[in-house]
Amino acid sequence: VQLQASGGGLVQPGGSLRLSCVVSESLYNFNVVGWYRQAPGKEREMVADILRGGARDYSDSVMGRFTISENDYKNTVSLEMTSLKSEDTAIYYCHTEVWPTPQDEHKYEYWGQGTQVTVSS
Repeated sequence: VQLQASGGGLVQPGGSLRLSCVVSESLYNFNVVGWYRQAPGKEREMVADILRGGARDYSDSVMGRFTISENDYKNTVSLEMTSLKSEDTAIYYCHTEVWPTPQDEHKYEYWGQGTQVTVSS
């Protein structure tokens, strides 16, 4: 499984960016698709994800500012980021999961290469 993220860059506080992730397989193959981020000196954290079935989760720090969406025809997961703050500066990673089943007890996780988002004036 290949995940190709794009859309990062430098933006001023209060600005917006849109991240996109193209997945090499149908999104229906995964139980979860979403985005994580890792700021310098900090652990990687979940930003937003979509569960198979449509439920969406957001971290408290981005709730109301970020919106995650998916395009099943294009195998793409996007993250619309608005009202950006300096603390949003991080490398953003696209992520997918396949949960264990009765036929396969393993959990599988896949990561994109990361795209840098820098919020600074």
